Amino acid sequence: MTMSNNFMKHAIKQAMLSAGDIPVGCVIVKAGKIIASAHNLREKNNDISAHAEIIALKKASKKYANWRLSDCAIYVTLEPCPMCAWAILNSRIKEIYFGSYDLNYGAFGSKINLVEISNAKPKIYGGILEDECNNILKKYFMDLRE
Repeated sequence: MTMSNNFMKHAIKQAMLSAGDIPVGCVIVKAGKIIASAHNLREKNNDISAHAEIIALKKASKKYANWRLSDCAIYVTLEPCPMCAWAILNSRIKEIYFGSYDLNYGAFGSKINLVEISNAKPKIYGGILEDECNNILKKYFMDLRE
């Protein structure tokens, strides 16, 4: 298993903790080690900004007392929305890995590409363990409809 798959598996475990919310998980990696992890908490915290990526970025920034995370990579189970994508770009993260493509709100190429209007030029890799990430979302929305 590649390193990116290994870290995405950790993000998937985080997504499974998103009880009552859209299951999205995120990990931030520095020097081959996970330094922050999170899952969606919008419903639990009654906070529109409590997306997995925002929470993980805050944790990583707090841990290193620096909002610049230029020596880090981020792994998220769903392509980030515009809010999260802009925060990721502004944090200067160098590599972005995501699982499921988000055709409705994806801001790294699926719906829009915020990299085009940013000075940051990270490497972006989509479709990492895509089937596993898609299945988590499909199950959540099927259960929601029942």
